[in-house]
Amino acid sequence: MTNNTRTELQRLLQLRIEYPERSPEIDQQIHATFDCTCAIAVLDLSGFSRLTIRHGIIHFLSMVHRMTAIATPIVQQQQGRVVKQEADNLFAVFDSVEQAVEATTEILKAFAIANISLPDEHDLHASIGIGYGTVLNIDNEDLFGSEMNLASKLGEDLARPGEILLTEAAFRQLPQPTTQWQSLELSISGMTLIVHKLS
Repeated sequence: MTNNTRTELQRLLQLRIEYPERSPEIDQQIHATFDCTCAIAVLDLSGFSRLTIRHGIIHFLSMVHRMTAIATPIVQQQQGRVVKQEADNLFAVFDSVEQAVEATTEILKAFAIANISLPDEHDLHASIGIGYGTVLNIDNEDLFGSEMNLASKLGEDLARPGEILLTEAAFRQLPQPTTQWQSLELSISGMTLIVHKLS
């Protein structure tokens, strides 16, 4: 991928604004420069507001630090890459949905093991959304696209602590889905989604 920088994207978007008649050509250039097809996993730590009110922001930031320290090596073991960490969210990309499911399952197991020796107020619990599709990859540190948005909604808004939810597009990428997946119909932001929960 060449020149997939934020500066280049802003330049092309400005051209698109100034020359709307060239939109198809500019869009094609944006896709050629920034498109990346991958599985996206969005992990959201549970209890941000409650723990911050009760114990303060520094306590919660230390939990975010622990979450990142545990999750990052597991992502890398599955040939994935952490794209960014924002507030209590971790965003990672993988070549396949299978790798994303394996990594996030291992992350939840690692959190459960860590929680055994920690006081309750230090316990790590996360909800996870996984999408799959073509997104715009900006500087290898940000992603834009429908499946990125859906994975974020699943991880941040719809999945419960300890749950992994897949978009329909991600689920279709699994080589041989087994009965351990449960299909659900959920609504958010005016949309009705078919999602798949690892049970």
